[in-house]
Amino acid sequence: MASNETPEVVEAAPKAEVADERYCWVCFATDEDDKLAPWVQPCNCRGATKWVHQSCLQRWVDEKQKGNTFKRVSCPQCQSEYIIVLPSMGTLANVLEGIDTMIKRISPFLTAGVIVGSFYWMAVTYGAVTVLQTVGYEEGLALMERAEPIVLLIGLPAIPVGLILGRMIRWEEFVLRFLQTKSFSVRKFPMLNLLLPIASLEDDPAYGSSSGGNGGESSPQQPPTNGLPPGTVVSSDPVSATRVLCGALLLPTVSSVVGRVFFDSIQNNFQRVLVGGFAFVAIKGALKIYYRQKQYNRKKQRRILDFTPENIRKYTAASSGPQRSEQNAGQPRV
Repeated sequence: MASNETPEVVEAAPKAEVADERYCWVCFATDEDDKLAPWVQPCNCRGATKWVHQSCLQRWVDEKQKGNTFKRVSCPQCQSEYIIVLPSMGTLANVLEGIDTMIKRISPFLTAGVIVGSFYWMAVTYGAVTVLQTVGYEEGLALMERAEPIVLLIGLPAIPVGLILGRMIRWEEFVLRFLQTKSFSVRKFPMLNLLLPIASLEDDPAYGSSSGGNGGESSPQQPPTNGLPPGTVVSSDPVSATRVLCGALLLPTVSSVVGRVFFDSIQNNFQRVLVGGFAFVAIKGALKIYYRQKQYNRKKQRRILDFTPENIRKYTAASSGPQRSEQNAGQPRV
């Protein structure tokens, strides 16, 4: 019987040695690699990840805390919170540490307050300058002196806010959508055809002619070959924040200049600036509508040709120069 039990004891000894061997889950070192390094079992993990070097864990905790000594750190495997004990530094050092922690916590809120306050007083200053510019220097000063402080503190910063919100109303887009819908007919508004580049549906080569060769009978409307059915609006562009901001804040100055140049006969400064502003907005909107409608018509007439040797020779050679001419730009491109 003794001879049969001896092999079992011999086989169990290596397994016990393997189970007692410790691995650091940070640096993957063992007892053989560093016999003097202190070990710690800081969490509920079992197996190979329950042991870690004290120095390795200290470095890992520093990376997680990022300078905040009181930040709680947990094990990444079992989520157990580490028990971190800090020795006392003394009364004065503890007070300084509390002050430093409080400053770190309130600094983001103070920064946000300073930024908001700066924008507010910038808006107040801009509103005051706008009042002086539109009403007149002496009249504007007298008006602000007679006003209540609460009215100035609320009304002056509301001026740039109102200008920006008004600039975001894109009334030209509503006009373009009306002109580009299939319910709009050039025959109902013949005068618009003389001012704006409005293409009639019957003249669009994508739909063919309205009258055929069979005794003048109208042919059925064919679907467009360029993939743009009637009513498709292709002229809308994304709103640019910088463009809206600059356009809104420069509007009083531009209105004042336009009023002095073209409406100098108006004696009242506020009325002159108001009329100049309306004239500028109307003329700019009309030019924008004209330009965007031209873009819309050009895109409706765009064609994609067959990839044939003749088309390659005809259009690729025309666009191979340093810069394509304006006449070739309106022709079909490969």
